[in-house]
Amino acid sequence: MTNIIVAFAKLEDARRIKNILVKSGFGVTAVCTSGAQALGYADEFHDGLIIAGYRLADMICAELKRSLPEGFEMVVMASQRVLAEVQGDGIIGLAMPLKVHELVSTVDMLSQGIVRRRKKRREKPKVRDEKEAAIIAGAKQLLMARNNMTEEEAHRYLQKHSMDNGTNLVETAQMLLALKQ
Repeated sequence: MTNIIVAFAKLEDARRIKNILVKSGFGVTAVCTSGAQALGYADEFHDGLIIAGYRLADMICAELKRSLPEGFEMVVMASQRVLAEVQGDGIIGLAMPLKVHELVSTVDMLSQGIVRRRKKRREKPKVRDEKEAAIIAGAKQLLMARNNMTEEEAHRYLQKHSMDNGTNLVETAQMLLALKQ
């Protein structure tokens, strides 16, 4: 699910947009009236989407966009004249009066992109520093010596116990090495 934050100066406008999105099958994480509130919610998540008006209670949309965490996309709803000023700053504009199908299709397209980037980020192999790699290698050596395992079997053993215990691989290796002492 994509984290969607709706931010408009008027709470009624924000709630209307939220209702449109919810009726279209999207989950809205937060509704707010200021840029500070939107940033507070955004800091809780790695990525997401902010749908906002041009002017919020404490800042304009361009300031909000510059302050957002890297994984956030932004859609601004305003008049065509105002959108000409802000588009190109990583902001996608939707002209008022709002066409519901444009909002829904834009949010859907951006949500799919966020989900793809999130999946790609998860699939990247984790880069371990030398200390962590040494701990894992030590645990594998111990398993290979004590239990006549191959390196691959020792690694699978550590992975399985890591998943079973809800710990990461390094923590599992540390626990195994601690038991040896």
